[in-house]
Amino acid sequence: MTLLAIIAATLVAGVGSVWLAALLGFGVLARYTQHMLSLAAGALLATAFMHLLPEAFESQVGAHELFPTLLIGLVFFFLLDKAELWHHGHEHHHGAAPEASGDPHTGHAHDHAHGHAHGPSGGSWAILTGDSVHCFGDGVLIASAFVADLRLGVVAALAVLMHEVPHHMGDLAVLRTASDNRRMAFVKVSLAGALTALGGVMGYFLVAQLEAYLPYFLAIASSSFLYVALADLIPQLQKKLSARETGAQILWLAVGMGMVTLASGLTHSH
Repeated sequence: MTLLAIIAATLVAGVGSVWLAALLGFGVLARYTQHMLSLAAGALLATAFMHLLPEAFESQVGAHELFPTLLIGLVFFFLLDKAELWHHGHEHHHGAAPEASGDPHTGHAHDHAHGHAHGPSGGSWAILTGDSVHCFGDGVLIASAFVADLRLGVVAALAVLMHEVPHHMGDLAVLRTASDNRRMAFVKVSLAGALTALGGVMGYFLVAQLEAYLPYFLAIASSSFLYVALADLIPQLQKKLSARETGAQILWLAVGMGMVTLASGLTHSH
């Protein structure tokens, strides 16, 4: 009975949050692509700093273990991005010799444009990896709450659902920018969300063993969101804009942060 409740709750929290995020992000806010990038950056930074890292540091694991995990995670996602850029570069360099031999300034502009075209693509891998780890960790958290008390499990699942919606809106915005394919972005984030159920099932059977590793899951997930926000999204927002456009960027960045912070606050109030 408890296992069935865990599976149902983790699917609703994991996949349901993606569906809600898609309804909001692709429906109401679909026209505001640039604003959604600002919202995504704010949501990812707030998810890392206001939700995941505080939860990791509330555990028995010390800062001397968690900060190296965070650093290793950042380096790993940097290398993942490099591998993705190298892969794209390798594909695109066939037949690109005339441009390479031309004016060095033209070459630099081409490289800069190439980097911006493919930058978010690398970030999409970091997003999906971090999302998968994060969702798996959420599943373990929900399972451990259900094992303790059925009502506590329901509250935990609702809390996860609430804080994942703004976060997944950010993820979908990043993936849309990377591929411009709405359906694939939705499918990929839904699959990552489905790992909440896997975490729930494994958590039910191995709750004592997996709970010890939860702080490390949280630190690795944080590193992926920090990397994508700072390496892929913020550079795209650092353009020379009018005062009004800059104000809109800051506003949407604050909206992304506010949504996640509010949802995390509601989570902790329970």
